[in-house]
Amino acid sequence: MRPDAEHCSFVLLADFDIDRGALLTYQFPQPLGTDEGLLANLMLPDGAERQPEDWTIFFLNQTPSNTIAPVLALDTPELRASRVEDEDGKPELLYVLNLVRTKLDKTVRRGAIVKAMAICTRHSFIEIFKPVLLMALDDYFSDPSQDCLARLFDAVNSMDISQAPRLSRYEKLIMRTSERKDLFIEKYEELMKPRVVDPAVHTNGHHASDSVGSHSSFEEGIMIRTRDEKGKSRDTEQSRPGSSTTSLQAANQSSPSDNSFSLDGSAVWVESGSIDQSPRLPSSMGSTQTSSGSRAASVRGRRSTDASSTSSLHARSHESRAQTPAPNAAAPVLKDTHFFPATIDYNDHQLPIRLPMSTFPEEVGDYSLIQLVQMFSSPTASISGPQHPHLHTGGNQTHPIIVLFNALVTSKRIIFLGHHRPAGQVSSYVLSACALGSGCGIVLRGFIKRAFPYAHLTNREEWEAIPGYIAGVTNPIFESSNSWDLLCDVGSGRMVVSKDIHSNYPLIATGIPPVQLIMRSGTLKAEGSLTSEEDFVRPSKDLTAVQKAELLGKAETTDNLFMDDILSAISLHYGESHVRARFTEYTARFVKLAARYEEDVLGMSTAIGFPTQVYSEPAGEGPHLGSGLFFSDEAAGVRELAANASRIEAWRRTESCELWKHDFQKARATSPIQGFDVSHQLWRLRHAKKMADGEVELIMRTLAENVQTYDQVTELLSLLPPHHQGLLPLSFGLFHHQESTRDLTVAIFNELRSYFVGVQFLQALNHFQRYAYVRQAHALDARIQREHNTLTIPPTYMSRTPSNRSESSLGGG
Repeated sequence: MRPDAEHCSFVLLADFDIDRGALLTYQFPQPLGTDEGLLANLMLPDGAERQPEDWTIFFLNQTPSNTIAPVLALDTPELRASRVEDEDGKPELLYVLNLVRTKLDKTVRRGAIVKAMAICTRHSFIEIFKPVLLMALDDYFSDPSQDCLARLFDAVNSMDISQAPRLSRYEKLIMRTSERKDLFIEKYEELMKPRVVDPAVHTNGHHASDSVGSHSSFEEGIMIRTRDEKGKSRDTEQSRPGSSTTSLQAANQSSPSDNSFSLDGSAVWVESGSIDQSPRLPSSMGSTQTSSGSRAASVRGRRSTDASSTSSLHARSHESRAQTPAPNAAAPVLKDTHFFPATIDYNDHQLPIRLPMSTFPEEVGDYSLIQLVQMFSSPTASISGPQHPHLHTGGNQTHPIIVLFNALVTSKRIIFLGHHRPAGQVSSYVLSACALGSGCGIVLRGFIKRAFPYAHLTNREEWEAIPGYIAGVTNPIFESSNSWDLLCDVGSGRMVVSKDIHSNYPLIATGIPPVQLIMRSGTLKAEGSLTSEEDFVRPSKDLTAVQKAELLGKAETTDNLFMDDILSAISLHYGESHVRARFTEYTARFVKLAARYEEDVLGMSTAIGFPTQVYSEPAGEGPHLGSGLFFSDEAAGVRELAANASRIEAWRRTESCELWKHDFQKARATSPIQGFDVSHQLWRLRHAKKMADGEVELIMRTLAENVQTYDQVTELLSLLPPHHQGLLPLSFGLFHHQESTRDLTVAIFNELRSYFVGVQFLQALNHFQRYAYVRQAHALDARIQREHNTLTIPPTYMSRTPSNRSESSLGGG
C-alpha cells in the first residue's frame, strides 16, 4: 500500500442496449486505450438482467487485450514509472470493482434498465470502495452524466491515508493471528493525538467533543504511555569499547512490575526494589522519547505486577485530557487496530472506510476460505474423472479441497462454473482459490496474475492461453470444452477432473520416478523396524503410478487429518482468521516438505528451504543447532514423502516454485534474525520427545543473543501465534532444571517486555507461567546486584540499560 499513490485510476460506466448489446459509455478521466467491447462485456456479465444487483471483479494488464494504454498527453513519466512493478517490466495489475444493477422500467423496450459502474484501483483491498460505488451508481441513475464519474473519481482520490502505519511483513503476520484490538496501537500515535478542528469545516452537525468520550481505555491510555530512554542507553553502551554483547546482558533490565503486564484482575505480589520501566516503542516511530512515570500500587510494602497498559493508565488519561486545549481538540475513534479509519467525502456524505492493515498482494477482495471449504465439503460434493498423482495425493480418499490445492500449486487449468449463479459469487470463489494456493498470500505468489475472477467468451482464446489459469465463468458452454483440467461447480459442489489429464500431464517428465524414495542423505531413520510398513511405503515397481497412489491413499494421510481439523474448527465456529492461518501453515509445510524431498530423494542441496541438520556436538567444535523439516514420527515422514512425491515434482517445474526460490533466498539474506532456522528451534521446543540439556541451553542462548532489536522481536513473535499457545514453547525454559537455561529464558522475556507487542504476548501467559517469570526475574536481578556490589560481577551479566549505575561500572574501562 502506497499512501502517496492515487486510489482510483479510472472510473468506467457501461450500459446495455437492446439493439447493440453491452456498450462502454464513459471512461474517466481518459480512455484506457484497450478493447471497449471487452470491458463492457466484463462489466455486464451473462445473466446480469436476472439479478437486481451484482458485484464482479476483474483485472487489467493481464493479457494483451486488456492491457491499458492511456493517452500520452495525460500519462506522465512519473505515472508510467509507478506502474512498473514486475521484474520483467510488465505493468502492475489494476483491480476493477464493478457494480451492475438492474432496474425494472415498463417504459423501455426490454422492461428494465441495466447499468454498471466500475472503479479501477491499485489497491488489492477493493472491498472498501463498495459503499461509495453504491452511492455513485444511484446518482447516475438519477442524473446520467459524466459528472457523476468525476465526483466519484475525486472523492475516492481525496481519501487521506497518509497517517496509516506501514507495517512490516512480520508485524502483519502477528496482526493476522491475533484478536487483540489494541495490537500495534503505538503506531497510531500521530493519528490519535488531539488536534485542533476548524469549526468552519465541520458544518454537517458532527460534534468533535463527543468523540473523545467514546474512546476505550486502551485508546486513551496508550497515548500517555511514551517511549523511554532505554534504547539510547543500550546503543551507547554497545558502542563503548569493551562492552559485552552476550546473551545475558538483557537479564538485568528492570524487573517486571507495575507497568509490565496485566494479570487479568488478579495480583502477583513480589518483592521488588527495581526501577519501573515502560515498554519502548520501535525506532521506526521516531526519536522523540519521554519517560513515563510509574504509578506503583504499594500494598504491605510490596509492589504489584497487576497494573496493565490499559487499566493502569486509564485514570491518568483524565489528567491529560484536562490539560488538552479543548473545546476544539478531538481525536478519531480507533476501535480496532486491524483497520485504519478513513473517510470518503462524497456528495456531502462522510462515508467511513476501514482499511485492512494486514493484507498481502495475493489477497484480493473480501474472500472467504470458510465458504470455499463448506461448498466442497458438503454432502453433495463429489469428485469424478480419472485419478492423477499430481492431484490425488491421498488416492481415492483425497479431500476435494486438497485436490483443488494440488491443482493450484501444480499449475493446472481451473474453471469455477456458476450456471444461473451471480457472477460476483463465482468471482469470490476464484479469489478464495488464489488465497488457498498461495497460503493467503504469505508463502507463494503468482496466482493472482493468472486469475480471471470473471471470464467472458469475448477474449476466451487469450485467457485460455495463460498457463495454469484460474477462471470464473457463468456460461455452461465452458464445461463442454476441453480447455480445463479441473472443473469446480459452485452450484452443486462437484469437481470434475478432465479425461485428458494423463495425456496433458505425463507422470514422468524428467526421468525421475515420482515415488522413488531412495534415501541418500541418511536423515530419515525410522524408529523401530518397518517390516510390512516398508513394503507399504515403497510399492512394487510393477504397479502403475495410479495404483501406487491408491495404495498410499488407503492410509489415513496427513492431508485428511488436516481437513478433519479444519472442518472441526469451522463446526466449532472458529473465525475466518483462524482458518486462514491454518491454511497458511499447511502451504508453508508443503514447501518445507519439498525442500526435504530434494535432499532425501533427489540427493541435492536444496535452495527452497533450510538444509536438514540435526543438533550435534562434534569433537573439537562447538555444538550446532538443527534446521529444516523433521517429523515426530519418522516412519510417518517416509510415508508422507512418498504420498507427496508426485505433486512436489510437478510443483518444482512451475513458475510458483521459481518465485518461491527467489523469495526464500531474499528473505534468508534480509531477515532480522540471521544464522539459524528459528522455526525449527521452536518446533523442537514444542514437539521433541527428548532433548539434550545442551540443545535446550543452546537454543535459548542463541535466541537471547539474536533477539535484541524490535525487528528481531517481531520476527520471533510472528512464529509464536496465539492458536499455538503463543510464548508457551519458550516458557518451558522457566522450569528447566539448569539455572543457566532459566536465566536465558528470563533474558529473552525481558527483551520482549521492553516493547508493547511483547508485553501483549506476555499477557497471554497463564498465571503460573507469569509468576515464574516475575519471581525468577527478581531473583536474577537481586543476584546480579549482589555480585555487582561485591565487585565480582562477570562481564556476561552486565545490563544493557544500567540507568542507575555509574560509568565506571559498565565494563568499558
